[in-house]
Amino acid sequence: MSKKMSVVVVIPARYGSSRFPGKPLALLAGKPMIQHVYERARRSSLISDVVVATDDQRIGRAVEQFGGKAVMTSPSHLSGTDRVAEVASKLAADVVVNVQGDEPLIRPEVIDQVVRPLLEDSSLQMVTLAHRIEDPDDLENPDVVKVCIDQESYALSFSRSADLEKSEGSSPSHILKHVGLYAYRRPYLLGLAALEPTARERSSDLEQLRPLEHGCRIKVVETEYVSHGVDRPQDLERAERILQTYKEVSL
Repeated sequence: MSKKMSVVVVIPARYGSSRFPGKPLALLAGKPMIQHVYERARRSSLISDVVVATDDQRIGRAVEQFGGKAVMTSPSHLSGTDRVAEVASKLAADVVVNVQGDEPLIRPEVIDQVVRPLLEDSSLQMVTLAHRIEDPDDLENPDVVKVCIDQESYALSFSRSADLEKSEGSSPSHILKHVGLYAYRRPYLLGLAALEPTARERSSDLEQLRPLEHGCRIKVVETEYVSHGVDRPQDLERAERILQTYKEVSL
């Protein structure tokens, strides 16, 4: 690599969630959830900066109050990727990382995991993470997104259904649990956001289907990290318990 590449994390955060309105501002261990995500992302060893992309002034003010950077974006975006791309269009970064705003327990080293392949292999344009499915119930759970990969660890398809294995003709060893963390080369991300959302993307609410259906490739890196996202209010209690475990381990 001839020069050090600039890597920026962009955290999409919207107020209007159907399952959990105001989720980014929900308190977790005395802090807004978005602050946990921001502070953990800042500790990644490979990133240059962190920005929150939001369409709500309340979130923007909360980010500024804890000393973070927030950029206001259009309220019309259909996906987090589109919101991240709007911010990326104004950045000089080489690589942009999309860290979900409802991942308050994201580990900094996991962000490094998704970034490093782009720094080491110039042929890659987009990278995401996945891990082995240990709980058989996850195959039937529509809240758990599954990814089918090929022999070179590129994504073949994503689905909420257990029928993914049958439809792709893949063995169970090639079906993984997707971790919603993405890293892109900036020009690729801007091109992706310019593509029309596909019918499957809309019907399944899986934005990662857009690049696949437009003939693009997504590298999938296997990780041991298990995501603990907050989708509903009841998930906060679980997050509090896990956060306390993290603190006890670090003592």
